[in-house]
Amino acid sequence: MSDFVDEVSLCARAGDGGAGCVSFRREAHTPKGGPDGGDGGSGGDVWLVADRNVASLLAFRDHPHRIARNGTHGRGAKKHGARGDDMIVPVPEGTVVSEKDGPILADLVSHGDRWLAAAGGHGGKGNARFLSNRRRAPSFAEQGEVGDERWMRLELKLMADVAIVGFPNVGKSTLISRISAAHPKIADYPFTTLTPHLGVVRTDDSFEMVVADIPGLVEGAADGRGLGHQFLRHIERARVLLVLVDLAMIDGTTPETQERILLDELGRYRPELLERPRLVIGSRADLVPLGEPSGAGDRFTVSAVTGQGLPQVIGMLRPLVEEARASVPEPDTYVIHRPVSEGIRVVRNDDGSFEVLGRDAVRAVALSDLTNPEALDVAHQRLAELGVDRALGRAGARNGDVVRIGNLSFDYESSDPFVFVDEGRSR
Repeated sequence: MSDFVDEVSLCARAGDGGAGCVSFRREAHTPKGGPDGGDGGSGGDVWLVADRNVASLLAFRDHPHRIARNGTHGRGAKKHGARGDDMIVPVPEGTVVSEKDGPILADLVSHGDRWLAAAGGHGGKGNARFLSNRRRAPSFAEQGEVGDERWMRLELKLMADVAIVGFPNVGKSTLISRISAAHPKIADYPFTTLTPHLGVVRTDDSFEMVVADIPGLVEGAADGRGLGHQFLRHIERARVLLVLVDLAMIDGTTPETQERILLDELGRYRPELLERPRLVIGSRADLVPLGEPSGAGDRFTVSAVTGQGLPQVIGMLRPLVEEARASVPEPDTYVIHRPVSEGIRVVRNDDGSFEVLGRDAVRAVALSDLTNPEALDVAHQRLAELGVDRALGRAGARNGDVVRIGNLSFDYESSDPFVFVDEGRSR
């Protein structure tokens, strides 16, 4: 079983906020102490953090859930609840985060890049927060907000200076094992390499470049044949392509044909890959009998087994890598595709009722006792400030229509205060 995983699903569940407390000061000689209920603590967030010490997404394959802690409830004497601990989720550098079946949300390129995958719920306000000249003894508090929960897709695209591209069993693994400290599995049959490998090549003058051994491509890889897109994605970030053509292909395929097929597959997958700097060399020169034509043409030839031409290949790759690095500087920030703020919106259900969607709207009615006239007045004021009355009118709501916000429902009246009905709060 492979220990390298480059595409997984993740469920991030942030912590719920703690509820605010309803409490009144009760001490000797203070018969009419005011409200002193503390606020609930906010729930913990879930953060994805790029970590150079994480090599793959294996940790998510069998355990896709990551859950932050809930905030604790407020208490009397204005004691606020503790905030829930955040959940820090390390992922490899080069991880792309997307909606489960939707657009890209973030691209964590470098070590230390962070992205908020799920925000913790806000803690509820205690009744001390609702004290005013009009409300001298508020007997209600705010419920804690439910934390975000979302499924997303994580996809790893390796970060490398050079990607070695070629058909199966053309000597890619042997080559990377000779020019770097990588130790991939090597054998004399196709698809020996089933996972990408990274190796660091160091020269005597301390120059370094990262080389990726991409598992062998076959004709039709751009259409998903063989292992197709699973491997082609790892070529996307490479600055330079090292194309290996076999000088001793078992089925007699010529180096020219191999190069044509490989470049065609790369172009069909991502046309811009053909614009990357590339070096085409003939491999396994040791298998060509002396005196026979190799078919290499003007290509430089190497033998990873005997070491023939390896220093020269490194010397040819170095200026290509240096030029590519200079033209495309290292990103100093990671990319986040921020969604548009949700706000509020009104939809009409199949049963004719209206539903107000949006985190702010749900938070506006998250009070502990909406049968309390003062709490009802606060909820109505919050909804009016959000423009819920106008939004319902524009959506076609008429007097007597049922309107739902979260787990609450009420009969719509265009001029009278809302009459709420709690349908059961699930936490």
